[in-house]
Amino acid sequence: MVTLGVLIGNRGFFPAHLCTEGRQKVLQVLESEGIRALILPEEATRNGAVESLEEARKYAEFFKAHRDELDGVLVSLPNFGDERAIANTLRWAGIDVPVLIHAFPDQPDRMSINFRRDSFCGKISVCNNLYQYGIRYSLTTLHTVDPDSEAFRADLRRFAAVCRVVRSLRGLRIGQIGARPAAFNTVRYSEKLLERAGITVEPLDLSELLGWIRRMNDQDPPVQQKLEEIRAYTDTQGIPEESLYKLAKLGVAIDRFLQEKELKAVAIQCWTALEEFYGVVPCTPMSMLSNRLIPSACEADIPGVLSMYLLQQASGKPAALLDWNNNYRDELDKGVVFHCSNLPAAFFESQRMDYQEIIAGTVGKENTYGTLVGRIAPGPFTFCGLTTDEFSGRIRTYVGEGRFTDDPLETFGGYGVFEVPGLQQLLRYVCANGFPHHVAATLNHVADVLAEALGTYLGWDVYRHQA
Repeated sequence: MVTLGVLIGNRGFFPAHLCTEGRQKVLQVLESEGIRALILPEEATRNGAVESLEEARKYAEFFKAHRDELDGVLVSLPNFGDERAIANTLRWAGIDVPVLIHAFPDQPDRMSINFRRDSFCGKISVCNNLYQYGIRYSLTTLHTVDPDSEAFRADLRRFAAVCRVVRSLRGLRIGQIGARPAAFNTVRYSEKLLERAGITVEPLDLSELLGWIRRMNDQDPPVQQKLEEIRAYTDTQGIPEESLYKLAKLGVAIDRFLQEKELKAVAIQCWTALEEFYGVVPCTPMSMLSNRLIPSACEADIPGVLSMYLLQQASGKPAALLDWNNNYRDELDKGVVFHCSNLPAAFFESQRMDYQEIIAGTVGKENTYGTLVGRIAPGPFTFCGLTTDEFSGRIRTYVGEGRFTDDPLETFGGYGVFEVPGLQQLLRYVCANGFPHHVAATLNHVADVLAEALGTYLGWDVYRHQA
């Protein structure tokens, strides 16, 4: 659940009763949307709002006392509001969370001195002051909007998602199992730039993981439990029993690493050390993690798994890491995405376990069981690419939206045909700016959420693709 501090603005020579009524209406809408509100009791300030220096101090102390609970702040203006009191409250609270500015609309038949709001104008003044104070903020889609409207509810849901993304990056810990595959310079990244952004990468040598596995027995309860989970998760018909046990032990070892190091996501070296020296691909345990909202990426791609994590936080749904892989006929806005694959089950129309056809040619089919194959189900998706640009000292991202289609295609691995308006423009941007060939996706439209969270509140460079 997202928790928002609520600040009702008031300016004394406007109708004060609008604050009392507006406060009640906003709190009712928040409750109906499943958003927890933190607000001082109505009697603590005049009309339950903030206007004076004293009231700003009261609210600042209140928010400061609830610093660890607050994900964001909703500023609502039932009338013009006092811009100084609102700006002072947020500055003195020192909470550094997303802020949404909302203004009530006036009605043409209620513009007398007893009902006139002027929130339209007051919102501009509040934003002007926050800009002067260096306080970052978000805006509703419409300049003024009735809290009872679907438009405002959509704004609230979007803002709650922004808050989730920003909150989730505080103290984020990501695991990296194994080294970057030598053939994949594209997944190089700066651990220091991520640490500066509050994101810690915890490494584990592949030999340590395999050492833990060597100490396991087939009959160990965790191994047996993981084996049953795998069989329940995917169709394993035709897969050697030995390979299934190897996958189960690998899953247990990865779980141990995640739990011991308090990790929220993990990237794993697979190409081709695990196949050569252990005898399976890690795709199924990784897919199972991603499907339960613990993103897992291959090729030790830390920026890739971070992209997955961001999309997951924005959408509340699993994310996958894919390759921008092929053109589709001569249709310029369509293409093919592909991976070998470890896509989460939620992405597929149907899926089954198989061997990994690409690596099998070099390490032998018997060493590549464990991949999940199938087609991505048609529907909307959001994509996100991320890189750490050491030359500029910045984290850079691009985000946009499209849809997976049901256009005919016969191939192997995990794959889908997609359509993105302005695809050629997007691909030119990706290539011209040195982004990797990997791209993360989630089955929802949340590009605006990521652009707002990463650009406005984290200060990352964000390209929001639109045709």
